[in-house]
Amino acid sequence: MAASEIVRIDKPALVDLDRCVHCGLCLNACPTYRELGLEMDSPRGRLYQMVKVAEGEMQIGSSYVEHIGLCLACRGCESACPSGVQYGRLVESARAEIEAAVRRPFGERLLRRLVFGGLLPSRKGLQVAGRLLWLYQRTGLQRLVRATGALKLFGNLARAERLAPTAEMPSFFRHYGKVFPPDGARRYMVAFLGGCIANVTFARLNEATIRVLQKNGCEVVVPPDQTCCGALHVHAGLREQARNLARRNIDAFLAAGYDAIVTNAAGCGSTLKEYHELLADDPRYRERAERFSTLVKDVTEFLASVELNQRMGPVPATVTYQDSCHLAHGQKVRIPPRKLLKSVPQLRFKEMPLSDICCGSAGIYNVIHNDMAMALLENKMEQVNRTGADIVVTANPGCLLQLRAGAAIYGRGQRVAHVVEILDEAYRNARG
Repeated sequence: MAASEIVRIDKPALVDLDRCVHCGLCLNACPTYRELGLEMDSPRGRLYQMVKVAEGEMQIGSSYVEHIGLCLACRGCESACPSGVQYGRLVESARAEIEAAVRRPFGERLLRRLVFGGLLPSRKGLQVAGRLLWLYQRTGLQRLVRATGALKLFGNLARAERLAPTAEMPSFFRHYGKVFPPDGARRYMVAFLGGCIANVTFARLNEATIRVLQKNGCEVVVPPDQTCCGALHVHAGLREQARNLARRNIDAFLAAGYDAIVTNAAGCGSTLKEYHELLADDPRYRERAERFSTLVKDVTEFLASVELNQRMGPVPATVTYQDSCHLAHGQKVRIPPRKLLKSVPQLRFKEMPLSDICCGSAGIYNVIHNDMAMALLENKMEQVNRTGADIVVTANPGCLLQLRAGAAIYGRGQRVAHVVEILDEAYRNARG
């Protein structure tokens, strides 16, 4: 069997678990602990359970699965931890261990196979799903379904459906394989990762990202053979599937000598930057994964590191910023998005209290644990409303969806936008 085909069972390593000194400084940074006040739903409590499983003193049963599953994997505890516990890596490994040990009900197994194995890695599957979603939303069927309340018969499905993204046609897949020239002299050659679902639900955001990069002297290449980054697979404990996707992306991106591999999705970027950890035991890909990871930049991180094109028009609005968890806590990128926003003429920036506490999106968490996600969203919108901002800005598509729902349900109808959408607007508003 080839090295890249070896299937390993991931589990939390005791050497990583032993770094926790049980000080409790992580508790206030944990959204589920802040909401529930339960030790077993705090980072310290979950680490305790992982230790007991690792030492053979606790079985992987329903209680363990529940507490590990309720974690948002937002990694806020990592920012608070004085001992440098890599909690994100631990909870992802715990979920992989659960996946290997627990046989899920047939319906759940089938759904996971369709979504993670069939839909997310498949360009054709995503295009078909995007078209069906577009028809559902554009033909009036969505309004009819919501008006009848039929989805209420299926538990939380009605609330989850309201979080569904809007399909955008034509999809971004039409740009795969294209090269976009810079505006003016070429300063950088970068590759852009389109994502998976974002290609059909955030196609206009992806296009805005390319325009902003072009405005800043970038030749932007959209490699044709790229695929889903594997972030959702990692979060779900499907690390072997994620490894296969990582290998495909490394093959698609590494050959051309790009100055950077750029993403506008904080959740994707966090996983892309950790490909070297994901493939650490793969002798064929280990070194290439390390090179790949060093090239990955969040679009805000990249733009803030170059001499930004200041030929912008005014965006006269009061704006606040919500830290995307995997940008602030996973990638430690906090200042660049704020720096970019403050560079826009006539934009009034208002800092949000508790801006780095999770909004409840967390990949597909807001669908699986809708009650908790909505409670966190209500708390988040209280902080947003306190700023008096007209626009809520963030740096991750999942956060955009969650905050748009929050603005409609708990807010004051605020506009929700990505950082690059504000920059794109400013460049379009420039005279001449």
